[in-house]
Amino acid sequence: MATADDARRIALALPGAVEELAWGLPTFRAGRGGRIFASLDDGDQVIGVKCPHEDRERLIASEPHKFFVREGHDDAYAWLRVRLGALDDEEELYAVLLDSWRQAAPRRPLEAHPEPGGPSWP
Repeated sequence: MATADDARRIALALPGAVEELAWGLPTFRAGRGGRIFASLDDGDQVIGVKCPHEDRERLIASEPHKFFVREGHDDAYAWLRVRLGALDDEEELYAVLLDSWRQAAPRRPLEAHPEPGGPSWP
């Protein structure tokens, strides 16, 4: 079971990642002032991540106990909510965060970062 502490540790291990408060919530950005790639919510039980609309529908349909959208709030955004306690392990959390970070990261760090499970996995 993944926790908010695991999410924070993994997110901040990604190149250039920083934590900043936004809307009273901890968010993780791809660089200071960069794009948000994750945000903790619901008493640190849920993390929001970037996810293309076409992928999120498939993920929600296949594993609704893990993935969902906040109706009326996430509808117009390429954003997905993930129940941390429903994830299989830290490696799955890492894969989710890395995918989101890749959508927000500037090109240079993106090209330098390894694939999930590679030798630099935090």
